[in-house]
Amino acid sequence: MNIIKTLAIARRVIRQLRHDPRTIGLVFIVPSVLIVILKYVFDGQTNMFNMLVPMLLGTTPMTMMFLITSIATLRERRSGTLARLMTMPVSKLDFILGYALAFFLVASLQAVVTVFITLSLLNVTVTGGLTATVIGAVMAGLLGTALGLLASAFATTEFQVVQFMPAVLFPQLFVCGLFTPRANMSSFLQSFSDYMPLTYSVDFMKQITHNANWTGDQTKDLLMVILFTFAALILGSITIRRQDKG
Repeated sequence: MNIIKTLAIARRVIRQLRHDPRTIGLVFIVPSVLIVILKYVFDGQTNMFNMLVPMLLGTTPMTMMFLITSIATLRERRSGTLARLMTMPVSKLDFILGYALAFFLVASLQAVVTVFITLSLLNVTVTGGLTATVIGAVMAGLLGTALGLLASAFATTEFQVVQFMPAVLFPQLFVCGLFTPRANMSSFLQSFSDYMPLTYSVDFMKQITHNANWTGDQTKDLLMVILFTFAALILGSITIRRQDKG
């Protein structure tokens, strides 16, 4: 790994994103708009809304960054940019980490914007406080970035990227505890959810809705999200192709 090359790739990705207004809108506007809509869906049900929104802050950044990262990386490969980069003395790990760093910064800014709107403008109360909420949202975004980079290594078209969503994300959404406590699921699904990264992101956000102080369970959940993120980045660096064939 070469930190200078990694930073150079990250800067190039950020410059490209700055000139893509649709992606900027998708990242920074859509999540907040969805949460505002949800507030009026639960109009008059403040307690329900306050309980649900923190968990969405553990799922929405992951979903959005998965989609954006995988499509952006795929475009790089299809346009030939990836092939040109790979002819330079840049390792696949440098490439993956450069993209991860760029999108991590984007995910962090997205999380700050979304959390600010949620806590300040929509007056959502989170027992665990602002810092823990931002940490959970940022890590969810980074996890989505890592999974998106991994998925892009197996896709050849943008349609295939979209196809990965029901295969990769939807099962996790169903069993992560967002819709019903995992304890109420069948034993098979409980075991399955133990191996799904989104489970730990949602559980982390659940913890901060009930605990004012940092707990051991929060530490465990955060470490699991970090572990899954690094595992996805390493797999992505191994599986990404240096050039398309045909």
